Amino acid sequence: MPSLHAYMRLGPKLIEIVKHKVSYGAKVLPLGREGRIFSKNFSRSDCEKLLHASRCSIYTTAGAIKGILFISNERVGFCSDRSLKTYSAAGEVLKFQYKVSIPLGKIKGVEESMNIKMPSNKYVELVSVDDFSFWFLGFPNYKKTLRSLSQTINQSQLRSQLI
Repeated sequence: MPSLHAYMRLGPKLIEIVKHKVSYGAKVLPLGREGRIFSKNFSRSDCEKLLHASRCSIYTTAGAIKGILFISNERVGFCSDRSLKTYSAAGEVLKFQYKVSIPLGKIKGVEESMNIKMPSNKYVELVSVDDFSFWFLGFPNYKKTLRSLSQTINQSQLRSQLI
């Protein structure tokens, strides 16, 4: 069992970790349900309905960005949890939220993938009609999200064939 001294040494670090986690959650909690977060971050039509939302990360050339993946009857969207920082040509700090919005009609397909060395690391690849890939990972419920994505995209593709 750790000594009191060990706990006291960890104390300030533990407090910082808790503060960080609370500040991280404080941004999302007051907004309420995923539907409100979706409405706040994406302009949507009256007939657009949110079908599924899941926490995950999107993989970019700069690394993974945590956020929420939204699946609606019109699009697949992603919005980062936090603002990202970059610098302008003049050296000013610019903050922005990372967002992706892909209309269902522009999605060619969805593929599942896993890391061969670590099979528990599963990925979802969305491929657009112009062959651009979007990689999502770190889902709390990978199978449910993959099923929802596949069903929504397949239904959209069937509707577009009938029209």
